[in-house]
Amino acid sequence: MQQFLDACQFAVCALQQNGVSAQTGTVEPVVTSLTSCRRPRAATRRAVVQTLAAALFLPAMGAAQAQIAVSTAINRIARYRALSQRMAKAYVQMHLGVLPDQAASVMASAKKLVRSGFDDLASVPWPTELARQVDDVHKSVDALEALLVMPPTAQSVAAVAAQADRMLAVANAATEAFERSSNAATAKLVNIAGRQRALSQRLAKNYFLVAAGSDAKGPREQLLSDADEFRKAMATLAAAPLSTPAIRDELALGDGQWVFFSSALQRKADARGLADVATTSERLLEVTDRLTGLYDAALKQVLG
Repeated sequence: MQQFLDACQFAVCALQQNGVSAQTGTVEPVVTSLTSCRRPRAATRRAVVQTLAAALFLPAMGAAQAQIAVSTAINRIARYRALSQRMAKAYVQMHLGVLPDQAASVMASAKKLVRSGFDDLASVPWPTELARQVDDVHKSVDALEALLVMPPTAQSVAAVAAQADRMLAVANAATEAFERSSNAATAKLVNIAGRQRALSQRLAKNYFLVAAGSDAKGPREQLLSDADEFRKAMATLAAAPLSTPAIRDELALGDGQWVFFSSALQRKADARGLADVATTSERLLEVTDRLTGLYDAALKQVLG
């Protein structure tokens, strides 16, 4: 027994000199020499247990914290899909002169979320591949914001819309990379709910592009396919096993808001129709954003 304690005391000394505190489990400056550990030091059994426990469990704690961070990161990185379309929507809305004050407020709010999202993502030292994905999103945002400073014209609207779609594609690739890194099947629900935000904004953006006289088939065709995808995704979320009363309430609210938004999208693009799409798209975005946050919180519970 004494030999075991002596060995543990030596291990304690070695761990302490290499940066693990017996009292706090914190990492401290490393001392490379272990000469002073050759003889048993006076150490209590409590110190032995505390230090060994810190050495054994700190790596596990770090892994759990990383997984929890990933659930929120999926939410944050996925939001750039919606922000790409929201900024483009506001820009086309300004070009059309539809509720200009609201359009300016939407643009300012989107740009603020862009900055805060990168601040959140920078708080975690992601693995190299995920860090590269975040950097790619950052570059695509910079490219879009460089275009948004131009006064809206028919030409600049087309350029903004094209870059917004490129940003969405980059953000989508990053979202899927973060989802894969979570090793949790339920992480897909955060991704799906987050994509609903983007669809609400892309539908409104494309409605405005058509109203602005875009002769490309893309916006018209995407309006139909996005509406169908939105409905199917809501059904997928409603049938998912991961659910809470708050999630079910928000899904019901989302279904109701979709009725109003879908109806607005069917209207002729006159002054009232344009205003209805502008306002109902924002209301649906609010619901889907809250819904994504609820799935984020639920996933954190699953990951423990």
